[in-house]
Parts: sequence; C-alpha cells; structure tokens
Amino acid sequence: MTLLHPIATHGCGCDRRDTARPLLGIDDALALITDRTTVIEGVEEISLGTSMGRILAAPVRSDCMNPPFDNAAMDGYAVATSALRGDGPWTLNVAERVPAGKPALLPLSGLVAARIFTGAPVPSGADAVVMQEDVHLTGATIRISRRPAPGLNIRRAGSEMAAGAIVLEPGHRLGPRGIATCAAAGVGCIDIRRRLRVALLVTGDEVRQAGAGRTEAQIWDVNTPMLTAELTQPGIDLVAVEQGFDSRHGLIFQLAKLAGIADLVITTGGISAGEEDHVKPALHALGGEILFSGVAVKPGKPVSFGHARGASWLGLPGNPLAAFITWQLFGKALVRAMTGETGGGTRRRHVVTARDIIKKAGRCELRPAICTGFDVQGREVVRFEPETHSSRASSLSGASGLIFVPADAEHLPAGALVEFQPFCGT
Repeated sequence: MTLLHPIATHGCGCDRRDTARPLLGIDDALALITDRTTVIEGVEEISLGTSMGRILAAPVRSDCMNPPFDNAAMDGYAVATSALRGDGPWTLNVAERVPAGKPALLPLSGLVAARIFTGAPVPSGADAVVMQEDVHLTGATIRISRRPAPGLNIRRAGSEMAAGAIVLEPGHRLGPRGIATCAAAGVGCIDIRRRLRVALLVTGDEVRQAGAGRTEAQIWDVNTPMLTAELTQPGIDLVAVEQGFDSRHGLIFQLAKLAGIADLVITTGGISAGEEDHVKPALHALGGEILFSGVAVKPGKPVSFGHARGASWLGLPGNPLAAFITWQLFGKALVRAMTGETGGGTRRRHVVTARDIIKKAGRCELRPAICTGFDVQGREVVRFEPETHSSRASSLSGASGLIFVPADAEHLPAGALVEFQPFCGT
C-alpha cells in the first residue's frame, strides 16, 4: 500500500466500518458536529486589551487609513529629489528637525533638507528620506553622494489599510497578531461572542481526586483536572464541574440541571454498552437526541454526540488517554462550531515513523508522538510508544501531537509516511 497521498480531509481511512458494529468515520462524525450545531447567541462589546482568545462576532473595520500620513521609515534626512540636479555630490542646508509625534513646520524646496526620525511626518515638498548612514554631516549642512529615488524610505499614507476597510472577519479568534491588527486600525472596542457556558460531568464511583485517600479498588481521577485545564480558556465559562452519580436516576437529575445552565455538557465515561453505563439512557429519558455513538477510532470508539434540553452534549470515554484524544478530535471542533470560530484548529502534516507499527485493521489508530528531528531526505521524524493503551495518560506529557495510523493498515515499516496533528498550547 502507498501512503503518499495528499491530506485532503480530516480522515485517514477510519471511515471503513467495524465488522462487529457499524461505526462512523472521523470525517462523518465531524460533519455531523458541524451540520447539527448552531452558533450560540449573544454578543458583547469589550475593550481591545481584554480580548485575548475571544471570537469576533462582527467585522473589524479600520477607523482611518494607516499610516494616517506619509512618514519616515527610518532616521535620516528628508529631501526633494527634483532639486538634485546633475550627477552630484550635492550639499544641502538642514533647515528643520522633525521628531516623531511632531508636525513638519516648513515646506522643502531647493537644496534644503530636514532632519527626520522614524515615524515622523514627511515635510511638504519632500519625496525621499536618505538614511543618516548615507549622509556626511558638517555643521548645518549635509552632503549626499548618491541620488535617492523618489519614495525612498517613505511609508505612504494608507499603504497598510484604507479607512473603513475590513481588517478582520467575524469568527476570528483574537491572538497577539489579531490584536495588533485591531490596534493598527485604531479600534479600541470590539464586538465578540459571549463566553460558551460549559459543564463537565465525570462519572465513575471508582475515581478519587489525586492526592486524596483511596482504596485498593479505586483509581485517581485524571479526567477532571485534565479537561478542566483544557476548558480554562478566555472564551469558555466553566459553569460546573461535578462527579456523576453511578445511577440512571441520579444522572437524569444531574444532566437536566446542567443542561439548564450550560450551552455544552461534557461527560466522561458511562457511554458504552455495560450494565453500569447510564449516561445514554439518562439522556434518552430527558428527551435527548444522540446523533452518533461510536466512531472508528482507537482509542475512543464510544465517543458520542447529541443534544438534550437545549444544550449540546459530548460524551467522552472514561479512559484518560481516550478522553484526551477524542476531546482533541471532536471536542475542540464542537467548541469552534458553537462559538462560530472560523479557520481554527491545527493543520495536519505528513511525517515519517521512527519505528515499525503493528496493529489490527478496522479502526484509525491515534498515538501520541513526539517530533525528534529530520531524516536524510529532510522529512520530519516522529517517535511513539509501540502500543496504544487507552488508560495511559502518562504518554501525553512528552508528546507534541498525534499520529494517524490508517484503518486498513496492519503493518507499517519504519520510515512510513503518516499524518501528524500537533497539539495547540502546552
């Protein structure tokens, strides 16, 4: 088989159906999330200084043209090139000093120059700025040996943006670069989406807070701190974090309460077909709709998505690694869809494997991986564990992203080309 194919979609062959039970592919699941999710209502106006990480709800237009006037691109001397006759050199009188933030007082004509500094307005009549390193200064005169071209070292008014121009579109997540663009446009306040209200419900009587007391049959709760950290971001209001009841009636009560205060309810565990898995029956009891339950991905096959009582619902597996991976794949896509974010997410790229991969065919397998350098052909090489264990969250600490092993692959040799999706943030 060849793996040298373009990355055209989110998929990697995982759309092949599991023979034991019908499963959605990654592409199909992501399409359902996109198609069956509406953007939350509610817009607020905030100052630019508090906008980091927020999603624009309206286009940002420049308040005026930028630069607002012709200005010097560097320290030097403003001159009128039309006055420089012959082959030079030319001697000019320095008639004015123009610092940044001050207007030029005198128009230039003839063999007259103005000392000017970066960002200062170019005097009327001047059409070039000769940098100071190219000028010989003697008292109040300068000598120029080389003819400057008109427009040299001048930033023209409006060359960056016109007045009223759209500089950022709705759906843009503001980061340092977007904030810089808004500031350059003279915009101090912006319209952004309100924060997405999210509730987290972690099921399982067997889990206990890390560092607390536990019995031999209990395990540390990894999902709560892990997902709380993922959900601690500027555009999200984490309205509730709860331990789920391991009973159908208890979960019905909790899910109803959380759906009443949140736009998105995230659960972990309790979504398989076992006798102790009560989340989906509880959702059905509330009149909820489950749009998919089961995706052809390893780990994370039970991942589910639906709606209940006006809130979206994302059911993540209980095993920590599976919960993390499915959050990366589907949770972040769901948040982007609900907040109206456009152009978000991370782009996949091709990398080569540092070792052989042996797996069962049928599901796309995702493994935490770390980039280790480049091979002799300049291709990026990734290293990873020999096996995937859905409960082993410790493999995440050193990983820089996920590799996608195609569903139909049973053996890939070292040096095989696979898709790699980097993690965002730390």
